[in-house]
Amino acid sequence: MLNRRELGKLAVYAGISRLGIQQTKPNSKWAGVQVGLNVPYNFGGRTMDADEIIDRCVRLGVNAVELRTQPVEAFLGSPDPSIYPAPKGPAVKKAAAEEVSKWRAGVSMDKVRECRRKFDAAGIAIEIMKVDDIYDRTDSELDYFFTLAKTLGARAVSCEISDPLDGTKRVGKFADKHQMMVGYHGHTKVTPEIWEEAFSYARFNGANLDLGHFVGGNKTSPVPFLKKRHDRITHIHLKDKTLADKNVAFGLGDTPIKEALQVIRDNKWNIQATIEFEYPVPAGSDRMAEMAKCVEFCKKALLDPARS
Repeated sequence: MLNRRELGKLAVYAGISRLGIQQTKPNSKWAGVQVGLNVPYNFGGRTMDADEIIDRCVRLGVNAVELRTQPVEAFLGSPDPSIYPAPKGPAVKKAAAEEVSKWRAGVSMDKVRECRRKFDAAGIAIEIMKVDDIYDRTDSELDYFFTLAKTLGARAVSCEISDPLDGTKRVGKFADKHQMMVGYHGHTKVTPEIWEEAFSYARFNGANLDLGHFVGGNKTSPVPFLKKRHDRITHIHLKDKTLADKNVAFGLGDTPIKEALQVIRDNKWNIQATIEFEYPVPAGSDRMAEMAKCVEFCKKALLDPARS
């Protein structure tokens, strides 16, 4: 639910659009490094109207995203977007999954291209497409998701890493088939050795390196792994954690966000630096205000001439 101030901004934006005045497009690529947002997760959930996602990104000045499939499939007319995650109860879950699977088989890529044009028109690139519950999907659905990602203009699919890792073998086969990277997201229990095993299963198996989770779980800097396996890293997640695995505002924890950004910058690697907002919103503030601070933190880090 938007507050009065946000609704006012939307009204102004709509008025400018009706007058035909060109609005400045967002830009969050500094010193060659693309900073993005995990959406709509950063805004508080898995589902949100595509137009609202675009508006919020524009207001934050961010021009690239890791976009979940739920808003896309809602735009496409999914029979029940609210089933992600699936409803409780095995019978209900099975029936819902079968209904959506049947619907996916008939999705028109023309409609997908229409969704992409909405983001393109606002100057926002869908670089990464996040798929939830990917290991529960049928083979035809996996083909659908990779086709969906390509049609949206994404260069990689992202998902949680499986436990056990057998799931990454199966998904990796589809990644190799479509020649599209999969960035497996790791939480605190994921070590470099686990990622290396996943890499061994498929050429296009990669890592979504979450800097904060790495620090909270491995109790050490993720930068050496970033340097060693940058060729397999689709994007990094930016969040600040302490060694005690506590989420804090950017710059207050033990996570080397600035160093990681500058390493990507100095080596000119094509790795999106994706802000994943998870620290508690301070009293008197809100998510948008805090995310604006995160964006500014990244900008200053990348424009700092000091080399890591």
